[in-house]
This record gives sequence, C-alpha cells and structure tokens, in this order.
Amino acid sequence: MPAHSSRPGGASRARRRALLGGAVLLVLVALAGSVAFLTRDHRVPSNHPRKTASSAASSSPKASPSVRPPSAAHRHALPMPPRTHNPIVFGKAAAVALWSYDTRAYSQARLLAALRGWLTTEDRYADGASVKAMVPSPVLWKEMAANGQFATATAREGHFPDSFTRALQEDPAAITRAYVYAVTVSGKQSIAWKGSPAGGAESRVITLAVQCRPHHPCALAGVMPAVAP
Repeated sequence: MPAHSSRPGGASRARRRALLGGAVLLVLVALAGSVAFLTRDHRVPSNHPRKTASSAASSSPKASPSVRPPSAAHRHALPMPPRTHNPIVFGKAAAVALWSYDTRAYSQARLLAALRGWLTTEDRYADGASVKAMVPSPVLWKEMAANGQFATATAREGHFPDSFTRALQEDPAAITRAYVYAVTVSGKQSIAWKGSPAGGAESRVITLAVQCRPHHPCALAGVMPAVAP
C-alpha cells in the first residue's frame, strides 16, 4: 500500500478507510439478524420477524461450489460482478477477480476500470485505493506484458470470520447501518507466461468488505488490510 500522503486527498482517503473499518467493526458485532436472508441467494427479505441471535447462530451458510476461472470463450474478458444477494458468493467471485489478470488481453487501466465497477456506489464505504493496490502498477504491468504474463484463480472456500460468530449475541440491528460484511476467502492463483505455460501456483487468502443492502445486489466495499480468520 502506498505511504500516507500529506496532500488533502490523503486525509480524505484516511477518513474513508476509517469509515470502512468502522462499518466492518459493526458487522463483527452484528451479523445475527441477517444471516438467514443473506445466505439464500437471489432472495429479497420478507416482513417476517427477525430471528433471535440463538436461532441465527444455527443458520450457518451452506457450502457452495468453488468459483473457477472463466471458460475458454470468456478467458480474456474483463471481470464482471455477479448479481447476488449472498455476501459469501460475491466475496468468492470478487477474490477470483482480484487474483486474475491477463496482460495479453487488456491494459492495466482497463482492468482497474472494470474492478471499479465492482465497488459500491456509496462513496463513504467505497475504498477504491485498497482495490487498486491489488493490481500491478503501470510500470510492472508493462514488464509483465512483455512476457505475456497472465493469472487465473479459483476460490475454494469463503466464510464469515470467527469474529462474526463470536459477536452473534451483541447487536443484531447494527448491521442495518451499512450492510457491510467481512468475508474471508481462500483459494489458489496460477501464473503463467511466455515460455512457461505451466507456470506456478500459490495459495491465496483475503478478507473483503462486501456491502449487501436489501433489494440491491451485493457490491465490493474494499479489501481489508489484514486477513481475519
């Protein structure tokens, strides 16, 4: 991540990061009331009474299949966010998008523009700088492009961090202030380049802030500075 700037924009970015961090802290004390809705994809909330914290604790998200690289027909396409109301499904797709790139198919600027399309439109919660930090710089991208470097990724597993489950008894209504959820995703990134089509693979893990407001598809709020187990 870049060093803090003394320019006015630096203070603005610091305030936005503080707001994002605060929103996720609210999540860590307030997941319970929305687990049942948010772990059922393509649903809108009903007017049924909110579940109690104890009943929500037993409504853990069902396992979902790994998010895999795009098919051959879409391998060179820029990443597009899925339309889902499930923060774990969205988080896994976002992790794959952040771990994937293809210097042979598009520029660094086009990839950045595409990833900005994943961000929430609520400026106070959108930490674009944390997303930009996941993309190689223009200088590094140019060097990678000279070698035809590209990366694909899979997301094996996604979950709410343990801090969520430890806080289920706290304040279920707090989530309604921002609807920002912390999602930790683990997976694998495979990198290849000219002369080495097999390349190499490494395990990856990331914690994302995902906003899922009722009646709206999920969106990315940002990348957390540390992984929450």
